[in-house]
Amino acid sequence: MSIIKKLENDIKDILKTAGYEVDRVLLEPSNRRDLGEYQINNAMQLAKTYHENPRDIATKIVNELEKDNRFTNINIAGPGFINITLSDQYTCDFLNEVHEDVHNNIDKKEPKKVIVDYGGANVAKALHVGHLRTGNIGEALKRLALLLGYDALGDAHLGDYGRPLGLVLREIKERYPDLEYFNEDYTGDYSEIDLPITNKDLEEIYPVASNKAKEDEQYLDEARDITARIQSHERGYYDLWKRVVDISKEDIKKTYESLNVYFEIWNGESDEMEYFDELKKIYEDKNLLKESEGAQVVEVATPEDKAPMPPLIFTRSNGVASYETTDLAAILERKINYNPDEIWYVVDARQALHFEQTFRAARKAELVEDRVVLEHVGNGTMNGKDGKPFKTRDGGVMSLKALMDLVYDETYKKITNESIKEEEKKEIARIVAVAAVKYADLLPYRGTDYIFELEKFTDLEGKTGPYLLYSTIRMRSLLKKAGDHKATKITKLKGAAEKEIALTILNLPLVLNRAVEAKTLNEIAEFLYKLTACYNSFYAENKIITEEDSELRDSWILLTETVYNINMLLLGILGIEVPEKM
Repeated sequence: MSIIKKLENDIKDILKTAGYEVDRVLLEPSNRRDLGEYQINNAMQLAKTYHENPRDIATKIVNELEKDNRFTNINIAGPGFINITLSDQYTCDFLNEVHEDVHNNIDKKEPKKVIVDYGGANVAKALHVGHLRTGNIGEALKRLALLLGYDALGDAHLGDYGRPLGLVLREIKERYPDLEYFNEDYTGDYSEIDLPITNKDLEEIYPVASNKAKEDEQYLDEARDITARIQSHERGYYDLWKRVVDISKEDIKKTYESLNVYFEIWNGESDEMEYFDELKKIYEDKNLLKESEGAQVVEVATPEDKAPMPPLIFTRSNGVASYETTDLAAILERKINYNPDEIWYVVDARQALHFEQTFRAARKAELVEDRVVLEHVGNGTMNGKDGKPFKTRDGGVMSLKALMDLVYDETYKKITNESIKEEEKKEIARIVAVAAVKYADLLPYRGTDYIFELEKFTDLEGKTGPYLLYSTIRMRSLLKKAGDHKATKITKLKGAAEKEIALTILNLPLVLNRAVEAKTLNEIAEFLYKLTACYNSFYAENKIITEEDSELRDSWILLTETVYNINMLLLGILGIEVPEKM
């Protein structure tokens, strides 16, 4: 249980001693620090329950609070608002709890299993900037869930099943018609065939094939036919498809891992569609499939809808399963193999209708129990200065690798420490580039769009990833200079700067709780900046290592260590590494 929650529970008991019972005491941070650091507003609520004047109730409560040496500057404002300030001794005490273990100031949640569906990369296509936010937000939410006590798993949910792969194989067939994969008489082992195709080739092949399909109906029909052959596991085409998926998946993994994004589950839509027959039987048994212009659909509209709600397409007129059906199959597969309590879909906000249809269809067929949460965690887009989704100079979709190269070049230029060797400089630039992009990406509320500003995001000053890294490295350096110190407890505080750090730390569990409830990382990103800025103000005002008062010096060193540990924990949640130096 967090420190602030324990404190609220203790104050609840103090209210009981004063003769009043409440469900909960909520300590509200005060906007008037001259009156107090926190405000207790229960007197107004109690006045209605006990039919007493709220100020009289507040007076009785204050009389009891004054007996507790954890509180000082206790006063009543207005009709019954109680203001309190935490004593220096109690502030030292709770800082020591946090210094001992940061987890002492975190509220653990009730255990539950959560699958976080994020990434959504398409096989044989280059990851583009649109994959950045889903990867960053999903990974950070998964890490946050794990910190708070959930059993969380990340699922890449690769797009490896639909027409794009049919187009890729159609183009491969045109370029390499003599490959044994296309020879109906071949009876050998396909794994022994030398496939002259790399991931770079695949990234070039798909756009070419896609453009051809737009101009050549026969080419498109042949791609559709190949898609059907893949999905029916036809020998040759299916085996080539598996090779293509393996080649692409390896590159996708490397790209995500370069951004500190990792998945525990690497299923693709094809893995989920192994459950298609079982899924279809469920819908047939419940008489939920209807014919519509040759397709099979599930009606998901309700009388309460205020806008048109189209039916979910289960299978198209050519018998191929729809995008929505693969998500339904994924829900069934996850229920069978993981039995999750919640599934979070971190996907572009523009996919809202798709998920509304899918969730309704899943509930209608009772694919999951009512208790299971299915939530679309929609995110906005990263845009260029024109306010439109970020693109290359020639107007094309920018690849994720190209974006990171752009940021890397900028961070590399800003590392001017001549004592850093070239190879180390490159690695530091890579880490700082990732931090710059990830922090800028997670700082806005996930549902909003934001403008990509290269110079701003890589700046060492201001609300940026590099600023946080530089400050955290400086804390680490100070701790190394301090060496082994005998003190194990913070025993002394000097001024307002330390108190501001302490009160910020006290609010950490509130930030983490709000973050997981809203499924957004912006409050954590803001908290990191606030705590770091508070510490830097304190650092600028004091000569920590050379402080003559040994008790104060040791307390400051331990305070630095506490802030450093919190920074490392939260940067880790955001998926940000900290280099040894900058």
